[in-house]
Amino acid sequence: MLIIDRRWAPCELEMTPVTLYRATTTIRTDEESPPPVPMGAPDFGLRPSTITLPEIPRSRRPAHGTPPGRRRADRQPKVVDHRVRRGVRRFLTLLCLLPLILILARQAPNVWHAPLIAGYGFLVLFVTVLLLYVAYVHYEDPSEGTLTRRPKDLSEFPPLTANPRVSFLVAVKDEVDEIETCVRSIVDSDYDNLEVIVIDDGSTDGTTEILARLTDELGIVALSLEKNVGKKNALVLGARRATGDILAFSDSDCYLAPDALGRCVEALVRHPELGAVSGHARASNADESFFTRTQDVWYEGQFRVAKAAEAVFGTVTCVSGPLAVFRREAIYNYLPAWAGDRFLGGEFRFATDRQLTGYVLCQKWTGRQLKDQHAGSPFVTGEDHPERRWRVGYVESAKVWTTVPAATRPFFKQQVRWKKSFIRNLFFTGRYMWRRGVGPALLYYGHALWVVLAPVMAVRHLVWAPLNGLWFLTLLYLCGILLKGTAWGIAFKLDNRSSLRWRYRPFMSLISSLLLAWLLPYSLLTIRRGVWSRGAR
Repeated sequence: MLIIDRRWAPCELEMTPVTLYRATTTIRTDEESPPPVPMGAPDFGLRPSTITLPEIPRSRRPAHGTPPGRRRADRQPKVVDHRVRRGVRRFLTLLCLLPLILILARQAPNVWHAPLIAGYGFLVLFVTVLLLYVAYVHYEDPSEGTLTRRPKDLSEFPPLTANPRVSFLVAVKDEVDEIETCVRSIVDSDYDNLEVIVIDDGSTDGTTEILARLTDELGIVALSLEKNVGKKNALVLGARRATGDILAFSDSDCYLAPDALGRCVEALVRHPELGAVSGHARASNADESFFTRTQDVWYEGQFRVAKAAEAVFGTVTCVSGPLAVFRREAIYNYLPAWAGDRFLGGEFRFATDRQLTGYVLCQKWTGRQLKDQHAGSPFVTGEDHPERRWRVGYVESAKVWTTVPAATRPFFKQQVRWKKSFIRNLFFTGRYMWRRGVGPALLYYGHALWVVLAPVMAVRHLVWAPLNGLWFLTLLYLCGILLKGTAWGIAFKLDNRSSLRWRYRPFMSLISSLLLAWLLPYSLLTIRRGVWSRGAR
């Protein structure tokens, strides 16, 4: 018999039917359990089966004998002369960037004569050099030791306990081939003070039956929604049951390294000023095709370089879905605003990682207004946390793998979804990022300007120039794209010396400039249209 729990429904969700499956052996203690909820577990007549899972790479696992729940928090940071180390890194980075710096110096006088043409190329190359320099000279992994750059007044941020409870939430819809690997990788994490909540958002492909079996086998909590409500609303439903001081999220087609979650938790414990951290994602199916290998190299750069540079200033603008870890008090009051987000007069259904990160970065200036708009929500009335100027970081050593699109159609659907998220976030985070300081503002608005102008430059160089016989201008444009891609490819090679995949990075730059740039105006015109779909095939 199925027992439907209708007692709660967050924000704009009206009495969403929920079936709650729960293991007979629970992972909560009596003191931590929420008020009792009617529960029942259906008998699907399933028999245990043997499933061969892909081997999960283990990156720098902790030594045996470490107390459960907190694997590395007691390890002392390495004693290193940071000034010497950083000086060496600065010299080597500048040496590698010298050719690009000379090109910038050569082109600087032309910016004043042709700001639209020369200025755009100068801006793109300048931001590329800036990102690479900051990422390789100043980035520090917050799970490995205490950061050098920290707020002057740390008393504003309450410290976490030494062994905080983590609630790990995953929303899933029709991922029968991926969900078990995802759930097992989370349960097998080295961090033990953990509850896992999986929300089945109306799956029809057998995912529900797999979760029903895993509840008894692994001790997870599974919420089965009879009606599809979208990823954001599904995660908010799960957050209502979460008891952790830390809320972690992952996409349903991802799997984690055993120490990934523990490293993110350690970063938050060491640094109370961090309201959220992102893990480091790569493609789990990179060997499948030329297309997936190209995306894998691109993912590496977006995390190791772009997120690392933002993390130096504590302003990572997107805590990405493969592994997003938040302090409860940094986002809990803003979950109804996230679930009920509206843009251009309509509901914005996409579960935008950027928007949720924006609530952490910008709550100091807009948090009270957002809470007032949802004053009747249990997420606000139940616990009210002060608005703080949180920082957002990135943990390079927290490895996670995600399935990337192997075909062009799902790839372009994914890119349209991401560009809609970028547009939405530009009108939220973009209003406040200038308050975070010169460095964060330069990175944020420089990137935004590059994305916005990319379609204009593509039309000018790929359409207007050939029509007017200016083929040399088109050639220069393509050479600039390849130059930038090669710089990112060399950065990949420095971090992955045994890999030859760096050669794929210039092709990703061509795809981005020749094909993806056109998607921005299309995404804007269709921004009201959107259905949650995670299919990568």
